[in-house]
Amino acid sequence: MNKAELVAEIAHHADVSKKDAEECLNAFITCVEKEVSKGKEVTLVGFGTYSMAERKARKGRNPQTGKEINIPKKKVPRFVAGKAFKTLVAKGK
Repeated sequence: MNKAELVAEIAHHADVSKKDAEECLNAFITCVEKEVSKGKEVTLVGFGTYSMAERKARKGRNPQTGKEINIPKKKVPRFVAGKAFKTLVAKGK
């Protein structure tokens, strides 16, 4: 499912226009990005938690040359599914 399909589903289920559904989805994405980039968590009980994680600096290898390289530490977004979401996925519905 891509963004356009998701917007259409939201519009259908919420009985709103596609334009309104897209504005709501965009607002949700913006809010999550803003909070997570500040290092805060966004928790939707039963669905999951969006957060920031930090990967440690490490050594790696350039796959083309085999030469060892240093990979710097960096911050990455993380999503951990909630219990209800995991259960739903496990049932395959």
